[in-house]
Amino acid sequence: MSESGELFRDTIRQVRPADPGAVKKAWDRWDSRCKPLRGLGRLEEMVVRLAGAQRTPDPAADKRAAVIMGADNGVVTEGVTQTGSEVTRQVLENMGEGISTVCVMSRMIRADVIPVDIGLNQACSHPAVRSRAVRRGTGNIARGPAMTEEECIRTMEEGIGIARELKEKGYDLLIAGEMGIGNTTTSAACACAFSGRSPEELTGRGAGLSAEGLKKKTAVIRRALEVNRPDPSDPVDVIAKVGGLDIAGLTGLYLGCASLGTAVLVDGAISGIAACAAKMLCPSSADYMFATHCSAEPAGKVILKTLGLEPVLYADMHLGEGTGGAAFLPLLDQALNVYRHLPSFADSHVEAYEHLT
Repeated sequence: MSESGELFRDTIRQVRPADPGAVKKAWDRWDSRCKPLRGLGRLEEMVVRLAGAQRTPDPAADKRAAVIMGADNGVVTEGVTQTGSEVTRQVLENMGEGISTVCVMSRMIRADVIPVDIGLNQACSHPAVRSRAVRRGTGNIARGPAMTEEECIRTMEEGIGIARELKEKGYDLLIAGEMGIGNTTTSAACACAFSGRSPEELTGRGAGLSAEGLKKKTAVIRRALEVNRPDPSDPVDVIAKVGGLDIAGLTGLYLGCASLGTAVLVDGAISGIAACAAKMLCPSSADYMFATHCSAEPAGKVILKTLGLEPVLYADMHLGEGTGGAAFLPLLDQALNVYRHLPSFADSHVEAYEHLT
């Protein structure tokens, strides 16, 4: 491992489990509010988990951003997508201009959008796009590994660096998003490697493949797994062999957030597979992850089960870009608003509910 691998290792060592004291105080506060006990269901749980992650019974999500890792994937040359790799760079530039889907959604929820070139085939010159690429695009996983292990770890460290930078700027909460033509192929390959399930079970149509295209994509993933033989117990090996630079960057972002006590929203399948890798590398990092929705991609439910997280939304979304996180945030805002401002039973002169067995 390179000298730069020290940041990767140190970050994992710095992660602590969520604070159980803050969790208990948050539940006590919810149970004292003048409403049916646990009446807001999973929204109450999200606030409590946020309290545990931030180590305070007064959690906040006031300053937020969607971090979008953009990267290109060599497997696109196998014809597994409807569009070419040039679209990745164009959409990332559109994010810089504020005109992509997640940008439009984020304006309504007061969230910044931070596009990151974590491995485009060609460098992006837009001033609003951060340049963090360790290499330019990945290899074709149907013919060999996506990248070297060292490149994978260095890319994770770039994600860690972004988490640190945003923590210093006062961000309370991040959305982990991505953009990369071909990344439903790489994420499905990783999901197969981690779970032992077949490509037929976990491969979806991505951004609109035909039935014949899906069949071809499934065969390419099967070939990638046979050629590279990733070790399912080693997330770095899996991502380096059949993953992508966006997945590596997001894995680092999750680890960085966990080490800093920053909450991070898991978007769809690609964001989710990076979360799985981070959890394997550091189980306590899952304490800082929040599932927003269940992706319509076939691997979506498998990924969430692996994470041990239950999403709030089942909306059949599969757009990516952090849009699931953007859709979820207004619900979290509502829950935090009730948590902070709803009077207690005592203040409302209402007899308190009790937990009954």
